[in-house]
Amino acid sequence: MPESTTVTGMVLSAMPVGDYDKRLVILTKELGKITAFAKGARKQSSAFLACCQPFSFGNFSLYPGKSAYNIMSVEMSNYFTELREDIEYVSYGLYFCEFADYMTKENNDEIEILKLLYQTLRVITKKAIPLPLIKIIFEMKMMVLNGQAPQVFECVKCGNTSEHYVFSADMGGLLCEACRAKAQNSVKLGTSAIYALQYIVSKEVEKLYTFHVSEEVKRELELCTKYYLNRYIDREFKTLEFLKSLKF
Repeated sequence: MPESTTVTGMVLSAMPVGDYDKRLVILTKELGKITAFAKGARKQSSAFLACCQPFSFGNFSLYPGKSAYNIMSVEMSNYFTELREDIEYVSYGLYFCEFADYMTKENNDEIEILKLLYQTLRVITKKAIPLPLIKIIFEMKMMVLNGQAPQVFECVKCGNTSEHYVFSADMGGLLCEACRAKAQNSVKLGTSAIYALQYIVSKEVEKLYTFHVSEEVKRELELCTKYYLNRYIDREFKTLEFLKSLKF
């Protein structure tokens, strides 16, 4: 008979199943991304009522089934309730969860991505860094953790270092002046934007959200990230579309 197991993780999404149950996608430290069912979670008297929401983080006691887990008990340590009090904050949080869901795989080591998601939601609640900058950092670091890091320390084509670069998503990173002629959809970068990209790519998750940039640098980074994601991710995120609609 299969034994129960306890994992630490965050709920990425929750979907109603049947009359009273919920199907959860949880990103865990021990098992990577998993699917788990919470029986009776939609009943008002259920002990699972509060924990079966996106952003809920804590310990889940699970019993393995044929194709998914069943939740036996939970012990939550953070619900990120601050995010739910503002539609813009919750929209960013849901987008980050959807992005993480897309980028992760079941039964794969996703500890660093779980760490990134948790730290990102914490930063949102502190309100110390503008949300658009948080989004840039999260998206680019997620690509790095997924093994799709851009080359931001030298020219991706010739390997030379320079003081002047453009960023080419098609080429996979920075291009020096000599190699930039054939690049399409490239973004001219100032020194500060290059330093910011290098910091995001190289720093550990715990130290990511420790800097601010000017509006000009933010625009450069936004373009780099936009082109890079369009080049390597074939997915339209529903939460991102809703997030964009809030600006109009």
